[in-house]
Amino acid sequence: MGGRRLWALGALLLALAAFALAVAIAISRFPRGLSVLACIVVALAAAWYGVRRHGVARRVGLAVAALLFAGAVALVVVEGKVVADVVVLVAALGSLAAARRAFAAHVHLARVDPPRHPVLFYNPKSGGGKAERFHLPDEARRRGIEPIELQRGDDLEQLVRDAVKRGAGGLAMAGGDGSQAIVAKIASQLDLPYACIPSGTRNHFALDLGVDREDVVGALDAFVDGGEKRVDLAEVNGQVFVNNVSLGLYAEAVQQPGYRDAKLSTLLATVPEVMGPEARPPKLGWVGPDGREAGVAALVSNNQYRLRPGVGSGTRPRLDHGRLGIAVVNQSSDGGGDGSRRARLRMERWTDRRFRIEAQEPVPAGIDGEAVVLDPPLRFRSLRGVLRVRIAPAHPGASPSAGVPEAPAEAIAALLRLALVQG
Repeated sequence: MGGRRLWALGALLLALAAFALAVAIAISRFPRGLSVLACIVVALAAAWYGVRRHGVARRVGLAVAALLFAGAVALVVVEGKVVADVVVLVAALGSLAAARRAFAAHVHLARVDPPRHPVLFYNPKSGGGKAERFHLPDEARRRGIEPIELQRGDDLEQLVRDAVKRGAGGLAMAGGDGSQAIVAKIASQLDLPYACIPSGTRNHFALDLGVDREDVVGALDAFVDGGEKRVDLAEVNGQVFVNNVSLGLYAEAVQQPGYRDAKLSTLLATVPEVMGPEARPPKLGWVGPDGREAGVAALVSNNQYRLRPGVGSGTRPRLDHGRLGIAVVNQSSDGGGDGSRRARLRMERWTDRRFRIEAQEPVPAGIDGEAVVLDPPLRFRSLRGVLRVRIAPAHPGASPSAGVPEAPAEAIAALLRLALVQG
C-alpha cells in the first residue's frame, strides 16, 4: 500500500471519527449545547462591535465578548465532557494534517546547467538572523556561489545590478519577500535564473514556489543541480511584487510607526478608522464583474489565493496562470430605525490580467508587506512567465495547494479515490 493511500485513509478515518463524536456530543448535550452556541454567536457579535469602535464602546464590547466566551467555556466544563471536545479537535486537526500529506506534490523539474558565477544576496537580520544562524555565506561558498551581505543603508537594486555588471549569471536572495521582489525583478528583466532562499520571517513566496521553508541551506542547491520553471510576477504602477498588494485595513496598519513591534495591537487600533461606524466613506473605486463599484479594502495578488478553509488555505495553487487574484470588500450603509447607520460588508473575488483602482487622494498600500503610498490611479497587471526560477531537487517544486480541490466535497471525493487505489 502506497504512502499517499495510507495518508488518505488516515485523513478519512480521522474526519469520520471527529464528525461522529461531534454529533454524539451535540445530541447528549441538547439543549445545553444551544446555549453554548448562542453564547459564542453573541460573543462574536460583541467582539466585532468592539473592535470597530474607540474608547469606552470598544472596552465594553470586548468585555461582553470575553464574558460570553467564558460563559460558553463554563457550560462545557460543567457538562464534564472537555476531554471529548479535545478529542474532536485533535481528530479534526489530524485529519487535515494527513490530508495535506496525501495531497503533497513533488514536481520533478528538468535539470539544467548551473549558472555561471551565481551570486547570493543575503540580509543578516531577516527572519531573526537565519542567514547567520545557518552559516549561509559559508554554505554558499562551498557550492561556488558568491555571497554578498546587505548592510543597513545599502541599495539592494544597485548591489544586484553591480554584481551583474561583474558577470553574475544567476541571482539568489535570502531575505524577506520585499527583497525577493527586487532581485526577482532584475532577474526577469535580464532573463537570468533566480533562486528564492527562505531566510525571511514568513517566506510566502518560497512556499508557493514549492521551496521547503525548513531547509534554508538546501535551497542553495537550486544553483547546483536544481531544475527550472517559469513563473509570473505582477506590478502596480511599475513596481514589481511577488505576493500581493493590500489596500485598506492592513495597508493602513503597516503605515503606523509601531506596526513592526506590535502588529496585532496596531492592526486592532486601525479597525475603527477603516471599518467603524464613523469611518470615512469608501475612497477606492474600480470596475468589477458587476460594473463600477466602490469599497474599503482590496487585495490584489500575483495569481489567486486559496481562501477557503482546508488543505493549502492561504496559498496560491499555481504561479503561472498569468492572472491577478482580486479580492475586494465593498461597504454599504443602511439606515436604522433610530437614525444610525449600519455598515454592511461584502467580499467579491475574481481574476483578471489587469486591474485599475481610482481614488481621490494618495492611497496607503502594503506591497509584499512593505508600507508605501501610491498615487492614483493604481494600475495593476500580471507579468506572465517572466521569471526563471531554480528549485533544489529535494524540494517539492509545487505549492501545498497544487492539485488540491478547493471545495470540501471535492477534496473528500479525491481522498476517497486515493484511498481506494490498489497497488
